[in-house]
Amino acid sequence: MNGKAFWRWVLVLLAVLALGCSATGLLLGPGAALLSQNQGTQPATEAVGPVPQNPAPGPAHTAAPQAVTNDLEATLTRIYRESAPGVVSIRVYGPDSRGDFPDGQGSGFVYDKQGHIVTNFHVVQGAEKLEVTFADGTKVWAQVVGTDPGGDLAVIKVDVPADKLHPLPLGDSDQLQVGDIVVAIGNPFGLDQTMTWGVVSALGRSLRSLQQAGEQGGYFAMGDVIQTDAAINPGNSGGPLLNLRGEVVGVNQSIRTGGVVVGEPTNAGIGFAVSSNLVRQVVPVLITQGRYDYPYLGISALDDLPLTAIERLNLPQSWGVYVVEVVPGSPAAQAGIRGAQTPADGDAHTVPPGGDLIVAIDGQPVRHFGDLIGYLTTKVKPGDTVTLTVLRDGERLDIPVTVTERPTSRP
Repeated sequence: MNGKAFWRWVLVLLAVLALGCSATGLLLGPGAALLSQNQGTQPATEAVGPVPQNPAPGPAHTAAPQAVTNDLEATLTRIYRESAPGVVSIRVYGPDSRGDFPDGQGSGFVYDKQGHIVTNFHVVQGAEKLEVTFADGTKVWAQVVGTDPGGDLAVIKVDVPADKLHPLPLGDSDQLQVGDIVVAIGNPFGLDQTMTWGVVSALGRSLRSLQQAGEQGGYFAMGDVIQTDAAINPGNSGGPLLNLRGEVVGVNQSIRTGGVVVGEPTNAGIGFAVSSNLVRQVVPVLITQGRYDYPYLGISALDDLPLTAIERLNLPQSWGVYVVEVVPGSPAAQAGIRGAQTPADGDAHTVPPGGDLIVAIDGQPVRHFGDLIGYLTTKVKPGDTVTLTVLRDGERLDIPVTVTERPTSRP
């Protein structure tokens, strides 16, 4: 395999957002796995909350921590009471189903009074029938309305009386901060109406999506991903991640695995959720058009370069997105963005020289790949023109690029 072919495999195509998952248990990267599940056993788990630390014994040091604990318990109880009626369990019947038993399961939440329910694309992918169970035990069939493999989102619809529908409000995921407490409600391992809580561990992550990159091979990337340590496991896919106001700030999507329980990947304290602001942007379009189109640059790139590469390539700074390849005929190519030049005898394990270093988009700093993908995902539409600020041969350049729709094969 030559150097160029190697980079095509190890780099993520930066053709705008890319969200990713796949069939049950498919790895999304080192140790990352989807949260939908096959039918399996139901292991017991136990969660322990933080224990207030008193600087010294005595009444003066016990009252305040106890009050804080009571307030948090009351808040979590309220969130569950108000939100659980809007969370559903989804059973998926497909080619591998056996008689009355489904071959997959996930979660979802009620979006509106018209019966629309939001879940993950990978939950409903390939489904022949979808069974939805509400918190009160009501079971109905659902139909797929629209799918978005690029954002791993899907909308399904049920026909039930309005009093059965309890839509959950969408929050503003841009207001999240690392350390905010968040709550997940879903159906891990088939254990319906399970609630867990934790914190926002990181923001602006990027993951591989299920959207294939057409003739270029590989998959697009998905951006604006929330990382959390709230316990989420197979079966949580598509369920809501809520803030302490009971607003949906994310859709639980995948985990970084740390072990296996009865053949299923288990949570290692690192979970990922699609941001609510992407949901707010994509879902209305899925309802009306059945699909969503993301903007496309047409580059493959690396971020977080090792110091050895930074020094060898004489890059003036350690952050930014280094362009390794530009797709011929793509918006980036037409705008003059430069990719790296792999020498004929180049080492496939060495970053090749000559690529532009993208350090900003429309004036917004780009320190990591997630910054670029996240901005394209949530702020840009096909046909828009963005300005990429690049460092090239020691010179800082502002290059306008008119993005197009992603060239992909529709599922």
